[in-house]
Amino acid sequence: MSYNFDKQVNRRNTCSYKWDVKENELPMWVADMDFEVAPEILAAINNKISERVFGYQMIPDAWYEAYQSWWQKRHHYTIDKESLIFCTGVVPAISSTVRKLTTPAEKVLIQTPVYNIFFNSIYNNGRNIIENRLKYIDGHYEIDFEDLEAKLSDPQTTLFILCNPHNPVGRIWDNATLAKIGALCEKHHVTVLSDEIHCDLTDPNAEYVPYGAASEACRNNSVTCIAPTKAFNIAGLQTAAVVVPNPVLRHKIWRALNTDEVAEPNILAVPAAIAAFTQGDAWLDELRTYIYENKRYVRTFLETHLPKVHLVQSQATYLLWLDCHAYSNDSAALSQMIREKTGLYLSQGTIYGGDGHDFLRMNIACPKANVIDGLNRLKSALED
Repeated sequence: MSYNFDKQVNRRNTCSYKWDVKENELPMWVADMDFEVAPEILAAINNKISERVFGYQMIPDAWYEAYQSWWQKRHHYTIDKESLIFCTGVVPAISSTVRKLTTPAEKVLIQTPVYNIFFNSIYNNGRNIIENRLKYIDGHYEIDFEDLEAKLSDPQTTLFILCNPHNPVGRIWDNATLAKIGALCEKHHVTVLSDEIHCDLTDPNAEYVPYGAASEACRNNSVTCIAPTKAFNIAGLQTAAVVVPNPVLRHKIWRALNTDEVAEPNILAVPAAIAAFTQGDAWLDELRTYIYENKRYVRTFLETHLPKVHLVQSQATYLLWLDCHAYSNDSAALSQMIREKTGLYLSQGTIYGGDGHDFLRMNIACPKANVIDGLNRLKSALED
């Protein structure tokens, strides 16, 4: 490999949200990576800092071109320049969209278990959550389409937040599935907000399908959130984009983002994104291979040493969804016990809704030595 992902980076005492833990604790929870940023991105950041004047920033053509080229080359999806809107982050974009496209007390549909911040973006804005629970069948998740259509047909359901690829279950939704979702949402006049922040973190040789590329219905009825932040570990730089092909819908989202003051970049947001999408191919491909090997190690370890813990089949993200129902159906208590006994800090599945009470989420975007350490701690806690 050209890049050293085995390198240990000491993130303690750096105001890191992830690593603000006790000295004996190993955090494998929140979704950021413990790898140094790609040197190409670091060079772009240093070049910007060398200007020594940090004034207001504009969005150059190079930013649009970087997104367009990346999605065309990597994901076979054509994005028109006018469809792209800068945003400071995917979560701000989600919250702004909820406020703009729904009214208080209306229902926003989500597919649980799902990224816990979706709940915040809905509840904090005075809207109600309606769940289309994913079906857990033979170790993987599927969509319950009968239930989905029933929920979409409710006149109070006006927005559907899709997670593509899905966090935490790691599922890549295929073209047929997305097109079926699009047809149902078009039929019932429900707008789709697709969070695709994990789209570049697929297993080697696995490929995600952008929701807007699945069908004409999907394209015309979609607000898609994309960013380099997860794949390139630059979440702290506050950089993302929203893709809205439909001009009427786009104007609403553009107004929402500007009204909420989340449509202007800081000085590093644009150059970092451009560097990621124009120079980051090699780094990202090696990263995906490294994470995949970590995932394979976890699967082998669990099969050998903890056969009652089942690793859910996944094709994307560096977040593993561990079925621990053989030990407990209270993942909050289980994760707390593991942390107290061994210092291993995992996410409790309860916060993701659905059947999350049976699961723990583990972040393996870290040096393999940390993965080995974490698994040994898990074994120690569960054997005890």
